[in-house]
Amino acid sequence: MQAFSKQEEFHIQELAQQVVSGLATGSIFASMALALVIIYRSMGVINFAQGELAMFTTFIAWQLTQQGLPLWAAFGATIVISFAGAVALERTVIRPIERAPQLTVVIVTLGLLITFNGLAGWIWGYEIKAFPSPFPSAPFRIGGVSFSSQDLGVIGVSLAALLLIYLFFARTKLGLAMRAAALYPAESRVLGVPHGWMLALGWGLAAVMGTLSGLMVAPIVYLDPNMMQSIVVYAFAAAVLGGIDSPLGAVVGGLVLGVALNLMGTYVDFIGTDLRLPVAFAIIVGVLVLRPSGMFGHRQMTRV
Repeated sequence: MQAFSKQEEFHIQELAQQVVSGLATGSIFASMALALVIIYRSMGVINFAQGELAMFTTFIAWQLTQQGLPLWAAFGATIVISFAGAVALERTVIRPIERAPQLTVVIVTLGLLITFNGLAGWIWGYEIKAFPSPFPSAPFRIGGVSFSSQDLGVIGVSLAALLLIYLFFARTKLGLAMRAAALYPAESRVLGVPHGWMLALGWGLAAVMGTLSGLMVAPIVYLDPNMMQSIVVYAFAAAVLGGIDSPLGAVVGGLVLGVALNLMGTYVDFIGTDLRLPVAFAIIVGVLVLRPSGMFGHRQMTRV
């Protein structure tokens, strides 16, 4: 077998590093995209406040670390706070408008976006803050290729959380009840499933996934009230690419988008880092025009 030259080995190593880095970024997109899909399947609308809720709870985690709480303990406490807070938010703000026109719900989520962004700025200020990483800074070597421990840690944590969400929906009675309430609300009510509480639990789980996305991205982009705004756009592109009503599509779309954007930013000169966000918008428009259901979404059948 012909040995690779040093230049070829360098290109292979660089490609492997870019793919792993893209998977790490894609895992963050996938977590947020899954949060968007959970709410969409339940209510038929996009929760535009999802990113700001994640940002706000990430600030809570930062505040807990400033009070001396160990990092992983702060993460665990923040996950609990995000779940409880989202359930309470759904019960008090979303529940009264649950059966209102979809435009009303969208406007309310936009109002929540502005509210939580302003609230975070008022409490913690708008200056950028360093957020501690739970992973070691030393690189991790596999087969002579050096990878970022941060990237590998993000991939591991995100995929483990996504797997737990899958097992919850597929293997538990509560998860099956939530799926039934989201897909067949009228029938589930007849069978005694408390549709309102299932929706509240959906908001809680979506908040947990969004918070996880915020906790993983904050050490990379630093912490400020606007840090999740571009992440939500990428997550929405991932959800549209995979299928806005498909949890599997959200995960696959996030991973595919993360790798694709990373490779294009590295190997396509005119894109670089400046045009990644416009590329995400282009993906949204292209998928909506060519295949509105995405890769795994259900096609809507209409009678003529």
